[in-house]
Amino acid sequence: MSSPHLWLRDEVKPMEHRSALTPTTAKKLVDAGFKITVERSSPDVRIFQDSEFESIPGIEMVESRTWKNAPKDAYIIGLKELPEESYPLVHDHIQFAHCFKQQGGWKDVLQRFPAGGGTLLDLEFLEDDNGRRVAAFGYHAGYAGAALAVEAWAWQITHPGQEFPGVTHYDNEDLLNAHVKEVMQAASAKVNRLPRILTIGALGRCGSGAVALARNIGIPEENIIKWDMAETAKGGPFKEIIESDIFVNCIYLKDAIAPFIDLKSLNEDGERKLSVVCDVSCDTTNPNNPIPIYSEYSYFSSPTVPVKGLTSDPAISVIAIDHLPSLLPREASESFSNLLLPSLLKLKNRSSENVWTRAEALFNHWVGRL
Repeated sequence: MSSPHLWLRDEVKPMEHRSALTPTTAKKLVDAGFKITVERSSPDVRIFQDSEFESIPGIEMVESRTWKNAPKDAYIIGLKELPEESYPLVHDHIQFAHCFKQQGGWKDVLQRFPAGGGTLLDLEFLEDDNGRRVAAFGYHAGYAGAALAVEAWAWQITHPGQEFPGVTHYDNEDLLNAHVKEVMQAASAKVNRLPRILTIGALGRCGSGAVALARNIGIPEENIIKWDMAETAKGGPFKEIIESDIFVNCIYLKDAIAPFIDLKSLNEDGERKLSVVCDVSCDTTNPNNPIPIYSEYSYFSSPTVPVKGLTSDPAISVIAIDHLPSLLPREASESFSNLLLPSLLKLKNRSSENVWTRAEALFNHWVGRL
């Protein structure tokens, strides 16, 4: 059979700077005999410049958003969702589509594929034979989410009553650490203490990123509360969250569980400290969301949403950005793409490789529920 053709599309989601393929992984695919087409991207969109791809022999560069005209057998690979359109999709797409957990509008997203004869191979559900995801942005999602949470906590102290302003991406982790540490120390000087941060899902990739951020900016270990399934087994709501300044949710939600916090528990506790929640898991529209205190996403341009219905201070800001790793796009992309690479190489034998046959079976399952 001929070698697979991967077509890297330009991302269209605002503030999305990551890339499913990097120059490093694209070269490895070319060396393995793959045909690689890369859509050009504005320098302020994709963290990797066009010149970084152009310097690799064998890579074809094309204009942005031309994937609709790609050969029928090309895999269209990207990260975040396509624009909200209704035309049928004729290609096989490798991306995060956010529709296999019945998120809001999932049927509108999914029906475009069978309408055109295309297939959705969702990156979130590519799993190895042990049921573990082959590639995820979890670590950098947790890291970035915790960073914004600490920054939001500091902002509440140094700019009381003012809305937390928009943020932009950082070229590397050191720059992010330095900035967050600086604003945290300025706030801590006003209240004579450092924040207490509680992470649920601390043993996973996402949670480990949140914990690493806290340590890297100098939050003492006794202020870093690390919870996982053992601590949440009794069922929420949890007073320990309410007694912390910052709560970072890093669980992977599969089934309905008791809420970790809710308005009732927040309003009944007269000694609440909690003022920032970062829902890295971002199951905002999932009916089983264990943080039912907000109902809308936030964005890098407007990072927080207020919790309504509180009867006492302090106010609570929720961060619910569904592409947090884009705060550190270069490092997050390199990590993710290298984890994904072994599975991409298996596309040569897609019909017999479990990682891909399972993904297609899952797609067919959900198409059957349309």
